[in-house]
Amino acid sequence: MTMNLFDQFSSPQILATPLITIALIMPAVLIYARPRMRMNRSASIQTWLMTTLTKQLMTPLNKTAHAWTPMLLTVMTYLLVTNLLGLLPHTFTPTTQLSLNMGLAAPLWLATVLTGLRNQPTTSLAHLLPTGTPTPLIPILIIIETISLLIRPISLGVRLTANLTAGHLLITLICTTTLVFTTTPTLATMTSILLLLLTGLEIAVAMIQAYVFTLLLSLYLQENS
Repeated sequence: MTMNLFDQFSSPQILATPLITIALIMPAVLIYARPRMRMNRSASIQTWLMTTLTKQLMTPLNKTAHAWTPMLLTVMTYLLVTNLLGLLPHTFTPTTQLSLNMGLAAPLWLATVLTGLRNQPTTSLAHLLPTGTPTPLIPILIIIETISLLIRPISLGVRLTANLTAGHLLITLICTTTLVFTTTPTLATMTSILLLLLTGLEIAVAMIQAYVFTLLLSLYLQENS
């Protein structure tokens, strides 16, 4: 029995070993561990999805930024599989931890900024000051744009954490409500249907948040490439 709603977000341990390590390596095991000597249905679907996502993410970018394609696809696949595996019963979702999400967001955001400063420093620094700004407002706007630039990795990590945490909390609350209403079949049925609908919504949220995380990274790269 869950004594605290937030207990589900603490990493479980076996023999003083945190199971978050297993949760982190499971996406790689599921996706890359199988040999693919010949094309099958799942491999064909995966190839089609990767091609479609590559076109969606890389079409607005120039050819220089296309070198980021493997990295962005890897990040999106990893987040997608990790988010979906966390919806299984008796599992742990690593992406509900802000430290992990910030560990993904901050280095990738910093890489896009450094790429822009290396390839086109003038254009990258010009983003800090909109064209046609009155002279008295220049210092204030530079400070505001710098703050907004530094907030980007925080918004990436917090957005992913908040959406997944909120969905898991709602599922836990409705599960508890369903158990309370077991003596009333009508209410128990209604809450069970609501739980199924919410689970479907959470699956959609898990996929959308992985896509949004990667899409925002591609937009940051577009500004600096």
